[in-house]
Amino acid sequence: MSAPSPGPFDDLAAFRALAAGRLGSFEHTSVPDTPGLRRAGVVLCAVEHEGVPSVILIKRAHRGRNAGQWGLPGGRLEDGETPEQAALRELHEEIGLTAGPADVLGRLDDFPAASGFAITPVVVALDDPAPLAPSPDEVHSVHHTSLRRLAADDTPVWVSQPGGGRMLQMRLGPQWRVHAPTGAMLWQFREVVLFGRSARVADFTQPDWTRH
Repeated sequence: MSAPSPGPFDDLAAFRALAAGRLGSFEHTSVPDTPGLRRAGVVLCAVEHEGVPSVILIKRAHRGRNAGQWGLPGGRLEDGETPEQAALRELHEEIGLTAGPADVLGRLDDFPAASGFAITPVVVALDDPAPLAPSPDEVHSVHHTSLRRLAADDTPVWVSQPGGGRMLQMRLGPQWRVHAPTGAMLWQFREVVLFGRSARVADFTQPDWTRH
C-alpha cells in the first residue's frame, strides 16, 4: 500500500492547492471609499520553515508607525497600485522576498483598522524564497508560525473586557500574543483557508494602542 499524500499542514504544495480552491470561492468584502480613508495591503506569506508550511510575521521597528507591534509584511498603497501590488512591493521592501502575481492565491476581507486604514490581506505561497533581508528601518525581527500552530485549538483566546465584550488574542507562542488587526486577519485565514469555515472579522475589538 502506498503512503498517504501529505496534508496541507505538512506540505506547501498541498497547502497551495487547498488555499487556492477555498479562496477562489470566498467572496471577500471590501471597505467602501470614504473621505480620509487610507488603504494598505499586507501579505500572509506561506513558506516552508523548518520542514513545515509556516506564515511569516514581523515585529515592527521600535520607531515610526506601529512601533514594536506584531504585523504582516505590507504597507500603504501608492498612487495607481492595487492592494496586491502594494502588498507584494512591501514584502520585498520590508523583508527582501520577491513574489509575483502567480504566487497570489487570493485575498481575505478588508479590515477597517482603528488607525484609519482599510487593510487588504493577500495570501501568497512561495516555494523557494530568497534569504530574508529585513529592512532595519521598518522591521525589528522576522518570525514564522506553522500552520499547525495557527490551527491549534488553544491558539485563539477570547479575553473578556472590563467594559463588556471580548478581545481576540492569537497566542502563537510564549509571550507571543497577536491582537487585531493582525490577529483578526490570522484568525480569518485560519477559519477560511485552513478549516474552510465562513468567518468575518470587521467588528473585532482592537486595542487602543493600535490606533497609532
